[in-house]
Amino acid sequence: MATPQKILILGAAGSLARVATERFLRTTDVELSLYLRNASRLRALESSRVRIIEGDVLDEPTLTRAMAGHDVVYANLAGQMERQAWSVVNAMHAAGIKRLIFISSMGIYDEVPGEKHGTVLDPYRKSAAVIEASDLDYTILRPAWFTDDDAVDYQTTEKGQPFKGAAVSRTSIADLIVKLALSPQMAIGGSLGVSKP
Repeated sequence: MATPQKILILGAAGSLARVATERFLRTTDVELSLYLRNASRLRALESSRVRIIEGDVLDEPTLTRAMAGHDVVYANLAGQMERQAWSVVNAMHAAGIKRLIFISSMGIYDEVPGEKHGTVLDPYRKSAAVIEASDLDYTILRPAWFTDDDAVDYQTTEKGQPFKGAAVSRTSIADLIVKLALSPQMAIGGSLGVSKP
């Protein structure tokens, strides 16, 4: 498979998605479609390689149309995450897209040593279960607490391994997202914890 040329970012107004968007534009030649509920939040972004699409992830017909022609979907969602995960999976099937990068959270498998996940993580845990049960070429990322540090410095752990660290820069996660998007076979079916060493 050739290097993906078109990437759809869901939840594009989020802080991590904005850093990833900037990194895609600075370090690659891909075309980006930025999908979000309120397009005015990204009006300041000007690039010939960016298309902004206003829509709700729970609106499957609109989401399916937005996905048409893309190689990779990167989902950076919040709120009704289980319902959103189902909507993403259904729309990707309808649009014929397989590759998904899905942002979750550390702690969804009770993998953080000394901690048990509380109900605050239930949306992340349930949405990850939806993705894992799908037949998509997914990679789930479980980042630690975000920092604004500009350095790229991270380690990953696999599902089933104890989570290491407690924080990680958005820049580091964005670096991994770009690598995953440009390497279609990297970490397929993986659920990677991401933290600063």
